[in-house]
Amino acid sequence: MSLKSIFYTLLAGSTLWAGHALAETIEKVETYAISGTTGPALYAAIGEKGPLIGKNIRTIAHTNFTLLWSRKYKTDDGNCTLVSAKPKLTITYTLPKPAQKLPPQSAALWAEFYAGIEKHEHIHGDYIKEMVQKIEAATVGMSVAKDPKCVKFKTELNKVLSELFQEQRQRGRDFDRVEMAQGGNVHQLILGLVNSQ
Repeated sequence: MSLKSIFYTLLAGSTLWAGHALAETIEKVETYAISGTTGPALYAAIGEKGPLIGKNIRTIAHTNFTLLWSRKYKTDDGNCTLVSAKPKLTITYTLPKPAQKLPPQSAALWAEFYAGIEKHEHIHGDYIKEMVQKIEAATVGMSVAKDPKCVKFKTELNKVLSELFQEQRQRGRDFDRVEMAQGGNVHQLILGLVNSQ
């Protein structure tokens, strides 16, 4: 999903909602099939089938999300105030899955590799959840004077959303840089898989 499309998803779903802000979070896993029965063959298949980042860069796994909001505004005093915001967050983890049963040695190696990659992606998921909490904290109670139709308010809201989204993106990039660097956790997981046989 592109930066632009994710940003517009963040802005979508503004409707009236009365009640407390309770985050509805759905986490799901999607898999892509890879062939091979040895560590090197499995990793080679990941290079061929892994999720695309950009136009032609493949990765081992990927975390994506959609975020919709139900919002309640107060405008009876001529100002626009965000009274409450209820997020609905869906996080999707895309992970590799062998297409055939692995022999015992390869199965053990794969289980260790998969667990490490899954943990890595769930940290990205945690960053997304923390972003949602920051959006709630920064926007609920926010007010713009002399804005009975909430036109100026939504411009200001978009600025906050953009800033927090960019912060989350940068945090994810920094985390990946450390994990995938020489000696990093993901780098070690890859070495453990491909050097095993």
